[in-house]
Amino acid sequence: MDKKRDEKQVVDEKQKARLFELADLILAIGRHIHAAKSDPAEAWTPLEAAVMRFVDHQPGATAGQAAEATRLISSNFSRALRKLEEKGLVRREPDPDDARRVRLYPTPKAGENLRRLEDVWGGLLAEAVPDGAEADGMIVVLRRIEAQLLARSRGGAHRD
Repeated sequence: MDKKRDEKQVVDEKQKARLFELADLILAIGRHIHAAKSDPAEAWTPLEAAVMRFVDHQPGATAGQAAEATRLISSNFSRALRKLEEKGLVRREPDPDDARRVRLYPTPKAGENLRRLEDVWGGLLAEAVPDGAEADGMIVVLRRIEAQLLARSRGGAHRD
């Protein structure tokens, strides 16, 4: 019985090492992609990028929902949101059902920016992932990872 437990620990150690390498590669790839922005004059911080990504994916969400989903403390979230507004990428609208709440929407400028990023980032990855089916498979796995991490973070883990 001890031999089986030892073999399981070896497998677990190998899996832990694989998953560490996966996380490390995701971070490294993210840095390369972030550095390849289409217009350096329109630079944004990683915090602004996190907020903008959420607003792009969830237009009409409340500021509270965006702050929770991006795992940012309120001061960092507010600063990032303010900068995105100054850049003309996000607009706030009062919630029609509750004036105390604010809804966030991407602006037309944000849509243009997103299309430019799609061109730049798509071109950046086209050679590395030329097969559409392979890209679809990676997207499924990465979405599952993101969903799992988001669900886990809602359990009360520390926010940045």
